Amino acid sequence: MNTPRRLIVGVLFSVVLAGCSSVSPNSMFARGSQATVESYTELGIKYLQAGDNVSAKSSLKQALDINPTHAQALNGLALVFQTEEENELAENYFREAVKSDPASAMIHNNFGAFLYGQKRYEEACAELSRATEDPFYPQRAQAFENLGRCYRLIGRNDAASFVLQRALTLAPDRPLAMVELADLYLEQGRNEAAAEWFGEFRDLVDRGQVDHFAKSLWVGVRLARIQGSASRAATYALLLKNLYPESEEYKKYEESSR
Repeated sequence: MNTPRRLIVGVLFSVVLAGCSSVSPNSMFARGSQATVESYTELGIKYLQAGDNVSAKSSLKQALDINPTHAQALNGLALVFQTEEENELAENYFREAVKSDPASAMIHNNFGAFLYGQKRYEEACAELSRATEDPFYPQRAQAFENLGRCYRLIGRNDAASFVLQRALTLAPDRPLAMVELADLYLEQGRNEAAAEWFGEFRDLVDRGQVDHFAKSLWVGVRLARIQGSASRAATYALLLKNLYPESEEYKKYEESSR
């Protein structure tokens, strides 16, 4: 999928990493063992963010050599192995990270994202639900949004509607939650509610804050058909064909047009 101008809406989950200040490798290891662990972890995360997985693994392993239960280092290694598609290793490190810090919303969110990517939706929903429990978690709105999308995949639509609206209560400009709600309400025949949420999303598009993506275009096609606007439906369909010809949404459009 294409990356929108200002908001990334084409991905299921944004990987949440611990915030890292600028770290000097020459001066950061002289402050005691716990500070050293944290410094190695910060450095490893910075390497991961820079795409240097070899150095990331080296630094994170050094942190764990000092403290084998340091949750942020375990989480960091899980993320490294996730990017390398070493899924068994990634899962093992995620589980160790959760065990070491079961209250960490960030780790639950990351582990939930991993499980979602493995299509293990029941387990993913459980982890994402844990991520929403911390009212001080900076990415809590995203966690609610992720949980709503997960609930939809296991057929818990009432719960999905609730948590998607919670996401928008916390952060009113989350485009994925708007489109997910519009799509859900269309499926339920609640066309006015669907149009309302799609209108909120379209306002973001008109203000240049976000671009359409495959699901938003498919929602737009269906709403335009319901509203009797053939020209608008055709416009959304053309964008869907040109931008996302391999998407599930375009396949659904083709099936609906036969």
